[in-house]
Order: sequence, then C-alpha cells, then structure tokens
Amino acid sequence: MRRALALARRGVGKTSPNPAVGAVLVRGVKIIGEGWHQRAGGLHAEVEAIRKGLKREKGRGKSEGNTTSGAPGDRALPSATLFVTLEPCCTWGRTPPCTGAIIAAGVKRVVVAARDPNPKHNGRGLKILRRAGIQVETGLLVDEATRMNEAFNKWISTRLPFVIAKAAMSLDGKIATRTGDSKWITSPVARRVAHQLRAGVDAVMVGANTIIRDNPQLTVRHGVHGRQPLRVVVDARGRTPKNAKLFHDKQRGRTLVLTTTLSSTSWRRCLVVLGIDVVVLAQKGGRVELRGALKALGKRNVTSVLVEGGGELHGAMFDAQLVDRVALFYAPIVIGGSEAVSAVAGKGVVKVRRAVRLMDCRWRHIGENEMFLEGAVAR
Repeated sequence: MRRALALARRGVGKTSPNPAVGAVLVRGVKIIGEGWHQRAGGLHAEVEAIRKGLKREKGRGKSEGNTTSGAPGDRALPSATLFVTLEPCCTWGRTPPCTGAIIAAGVKRVVVAARDPNPKHNGRGLKILRRAGIQVETGLLVDEATRMNEAFNKWISTRLPFVIAKAAMSLDGKIATRTGDSKWITSPVARRVAHQLRAGVDAVMVGANTIIRDNPQLTVRHGVHGRQPLRVVVDARGRTPKNAKLFHDKQRGRTLVLTTTLSSTSWRRCLVVLGIDVVVLAQKGGRVELRGALKALGKRNVTSVLVEGGGELHGAMFDAQLVDRVALFYAPIVIGGSEAVSAVAGKGVVKVRRAVRLMDCRWRHIGENEMFLEGAVAR
C-alpha cells in the first residue's frame, strides 16, 4: 500500500477534478503490475495495474505453453491481490468502471485504503466486488490516503473547493511595510516552495490590493514544472488596473475576475475584450460574497484554491470560516509598525478562546533560517 501511495502522489495536482490514485497488483510476494492515475480522462490506476499484470502473465504463459490471451475477460489473475489507495469506481465517467475490470480479470482479493466520498460510489464499489466473490479489505493507511485527496474529498461532497491560506511574513506577522514594500520578505528557496504549492492546486486567488501593490504574475515559475493554475482576482469595485500583467500575458485566457455590480460596466467590458473571464456575483458589505465566489469556482470543477492574499482577503476568508488549511512562511525579520500590512486582517475574534486553531501542524526549515508551517484548520 505504501508503494501504491507513492505512485498516487505522482498524480497530485494533475488529475483534477479526479482524485489521485495509485494501485499495485501482487501475486504472492511479487509485484506483477502497478499504475497511477495520470490525468482526468486517462486510465485509472487499477486498470493500468491490471493491464500490466495481464501482459506479464501472458508473457509467462507463452513461455510455459499456456494459451492465455491476456484479455481482461480471461480471468487470468485468480490468485492476485490488488492494493489500491481509493475505492474503485463503479460508474461510467470518461472511462468504464474499474469494478468491472477487476472482476473480469479474476482478481481474488482487493485491499483498499480509503472509501470514495463521491455520493455515486461511497461503498457501492466495495459491495459490487464482494458480490462477485472477491475478498475486500478496507482501512489500510487510510489517514495517508485521505490526506492526499483532501481537496477532492471536500469538493465531491460539498461542491466547494478546498481553501489553503498562504502567506509569507515576518516574525511579527507582517506581509508588507507601511509603505507597501514587500519584496522580498522570504528567500528564493522559500519562493520555490511557494511555486510548488501553486503547481499543486487548481486556482490561485488574490484580492485587488495585491494586484495594485505587487502586480504579480501568479504563474508557476522558479524552475517548478507543473500546470498553470487558474488565476482568480477578487475585486468588488473594479479597482484592478487594466494594464496589470496578468491581463496581458500568455495565461490571460486562464484568468478569472470575480466582481459585483459595484464595479463599472465599462471596466468589466474592457476586461472581456482583453480575453478575461468576468463573473458578477452578489456583494455583502461592499465586498464579494466569498461563499458565493467559492460556489462559482466549484461549478467550474475547481477543487482547490490557494489564497495568496492580501491581508484583507485572508481576513475575510477566516471571518467567513472558509479556510481549510494554512501554508505560512516565516522569515527571520521583524518589520514592526502599527500601519504595516498584516497577513490576516478582517474583523478577527473577540475572545482568544474563539481563535482559529490548527491541528496536524508540520513545521520544517526552509533554507538556512526560514520556517514553513502547514496545518489544518480545526472544525
């Protein structure tokens, strides 16, 4: 199963809106086939592992005078065990159901890490396999498998994307000085890690102030390879400059602006002419209503969002209890000043006991003196 999880990790950030899945086919103590889901619409991990196993058995059969053709219906794997990180699907999507391929191959035993939270599956696949006489076991390394697909798990059950609040800050929690200067708080090593985070999500979200202050590209760079995320700008009043970099580069077709009727029609029309996707949403207190914004992204099959700021957007996300995980970079500097920009603004909490608390925190050193914290928001 650990090998299956390692294979599944290769697909993280590449399979959306599908989950990352790995599979290992074993006969006795030997691996005879393995696979991982590489992209939405491509072979599922179980099918790839079975095909490789059948091909191997076909080759072995020829050398021993066996006439096995290696076709899925040959039931050529009667003593094999399939280890898979997620419950095999049992419905047609872009590909046939994996349960059918497993049964047709004659697999004797299936060991599953986590059940699929997809309402269309969620235990149905396991029942189908058991009815076919296959021995099914679940729960092996379930925590690791569940964490790997936390974004998919939330989106498939709620249709809301998984939200990660990311910030690079000083030790006193500042992301910019009182003059707005923020380059660079963290080192190139930390920025590379931040770009790895971008490559692993479906969308990157910022507020208008971040565009006005930093004019960022919001692309995957710094030697990191991966698909470019959808770039989302939250701008209720239409303050983002029309000459901003992300409105004119090669990725402008993957740029979405979420606004309200408080922005001018001419500003919205200008962005559309530039090739920018503009969505008008409800407003609350002069701001984009964020739950509605996430629903709009979920409808576009966005399963995960990296919110990169600024402080006002972070604060609004925390105030609305929409953040699922944090990714915080700490530089060994102190900026100070009551007018410096805080990583999290908004209303905040009245009582310390109501503060947002993290669990499953993981600290690690970045470079020589910086620290990186990841943690899940406790519910």
